[in-house]
Amino acid sequence: MKAVIAEKPSVAREIALLLGATDKRDGFITGNGYCVTWALGHLISLAMPEDYGISGYQRASLPIFPDPFKLTVKKFKEGKAYVSDSRALKQLKIIEKVVNDCESIIVATDAGREGELIFRYIYEYLNCKKPFERLWISSLTEKAIKTGFENLKKGSDFDGLYHSAVGRSRADWLLGINASQALSIAAENGSYSLGRVQTPTLALLCERYIEHKGFTAQKYWQIQLTHQKGILNFKSTSQLKFDDQKKANEFLKVLERGDGIAKVDTVEVKNVTEQTPLLFDLTGLQKEANKKLNLSASETLDIAQSLYEKKFITYPRTGSKYIPEDMWQEIPNLIRVLKDRDSFKKAVSHVKWSQFNKKIVNDLGVTDHHGLLITEKIPSSLSAKENAIYDMIAYRLLEAISEACTKEVTQISLEVLHYVFISKGSRITNPGWRIMKGDFSDDENNELQELPHVLKGDDIKIKESTILERKTQPPSLFTEAGLLSAMENAGSKIEQEDQRKILRNIGIGTPATRAAIIEVLFKRDYIQKDKKSLVPTEKGLQVYGLIKDKKIADVTMTAEWELELLKIENNEIDLSNFQKKIEGYTSAITNELLLIKIVREDLPDLICPKCKKEKLRILDKIVKCKDDTCNWLQFRMVCGKLLTVNDIQLLVEKGKTSLIKGMKSKAGKSFDAYMILNDFGETVFEFDRNTATKKK
Repeated sequence: MKAVIAEKPSVAREIALLLGATDKRDGFITGNGYCVTWALGHLISLAMPEDYGISGYQRASLPIFPDPFKLTVKKFKEGKAYVSDSRALKQLKIIEKVVNDCESIIVATDAGREGELIFRYIYEYLNCKKPFERLWISSLTEKAIKTGFENLKKGSDFDGLYHSAVGRSRADWLLGINASQALSIAAENGSYSLGRVQTPTLALLCERYIEHKGFTAQKYWQIQLTHQKGILNFKSTSQLKFDDQKKANEFLKVLERGDGIAKVDTVEVKNVTEQTPLLFDLTGLQKEANKKLNLSASETLDIAQSLYEKKFITYPRTGSKYIPEDMWQEIPNLIRVLKDRDSFKKAVSHVKWSQFNKKIVNDLGVTDHHGLLITEKIPSSLSAKENAIYDMIAYRLLEAISEACTKEVTQISLEVLHYVFISKGSRITNPGWRIMKGDFSDDENNELQELPHVLKGDDIKIKESTILERKTQPPSLFTEAGLLSAMENAGSKIEQEDQRKILRNIGIGTPATRAAIIEVLFKRDYIQKDKKSLVPTEKGLQVYGLIKDKKIADVTMTAEWELELLKIENNEIDLSNFQKKIEGYTSAITNELLLIKIVREDLPDLICPKCKKEKLRILDKIVKCKDDTCNWLQFRMVCGKLLTVNDIQLLVEKGKTSLIKGMKSKAGKSFDAYMILNDFGETVFEFDRNTATKKK
């Protein structure tokens, strides 16, 4: 009997069906010599400080370096304590029984770094010694699963991948736990969350926001001319930019008194080739979906994962845009699948079957998985968003195997009264891959006006002249697509050229984790959406202000650690050496953060209304007495309204806040009330009708 451990129940069911295991039990499926079970994601994780006997935030305990690291069953926070997840405990016992009843294991968790970690942590936690093989597949189609089982790989082949996953897991723990506690201790006014990737990402976003807000736009003016040559009208713009509107007006008047003729000085015609795009990797898909569909990176990943589990696309958590040579023969069949899809009939009619472009074939460009592809399974019963993401992946395949797009780009330089005017135009000579969608709006030369055939020395009539008022533009705020690009290209920010070359394709985070990092920033209330833009919150800017010059915010350092993890995966460096470096890095960061001095002049000194002795700590979410034995506490969020510092001061010093409007009852009804302190130091509501109801 062989045990098969999948990552999710849905995948386990697909595998069991193919293997002929049909006897469904509680937590596993058995039959035909196999026992198929599943992990419910990360069942096992690194233990928290409390598991090492370290409770609360203690300066003397930092930095915390577990030796050895302990593993624990998945936990969640309940009040102030962490408790084990009952579902995880139950499934772990089932996995243990299945493994004990079998001679060997087939690892069928997702074929990637996190999938490998999910299995290995379970294997290690159970102190299992059974031999295991690896199922490594890029799609969940019957053909892919069958081929995968016919070509099982040695479990040890993925030791490098496992060690890389452990290195990432421990580095995130060490940096996250120690840095978060250190800043929280130093700040004394709230609980802060910092992380190896999350904090440099926040720094990227805050830097751009501050640069945007601090930008002072400068107005300038240009003259635009409208010309006529034969039946064609076209425009040209003055090369000179006027910084004074009065001068622009004066020049316009001189032009209007002239003979109305512009003389052609130069004509430049270039043939430009726009190469086909490569296949999507996950980050590329997330960027495109954010631009075109306004989907968040997290939403796109969830939709792609759903399509994968329904067998309509290949494994989405890929960092590659290529396919290996041995997959090339499958591409025609994938395109034939689209023939019967109404939205693709026109596009498929443009496919040149005997002239496929093989640019996407690159064995060396394939990482753990190849670029995103559709499968041979015809899509059905998809939601609108699933259809949109599927179509995006399918169109990219059609574009990738098409010809390059060629254009004729023309620039005409005109002279009027010794001033130069420039006219640009672009004409498609072969639409190539762009014909698939019939959309040329992405053309980098957006000035698609048709220009007449002219020669040097020709006189061109001026029909009209106008003034264009323009202003310099600030660096744009990040959208999710823009932030993903910044994370992806973090290595390019390195100043030393030799290092920049090494790290040019290394970002911060991985395609599989970047969406989760952005979601963490939302969850921590560090960032928020302003229409399509991402902007830091007041709290996010406060955290950035504290850490912007510290090692924890260094984007390039984080990119270098990503390179180290890649080397571990490729068995080029040792995990233990990486961990020692991370511990040294963590120690330096922790000491840096503990030395931060924060002066909060905006917070009043308030005496506890209960013990009448100790001062109050005004935190982000609560106000509490510094004396733990007193234990007076007031939550700042009350019935959907956040108590301001002024509200708190009035409540403690005067015993009554100003009227708080727009609070919501449990039934969802809006009401206005005062908050007052009773004789026991408890807060109660006082309504306009002068009756008090104790807050529940």
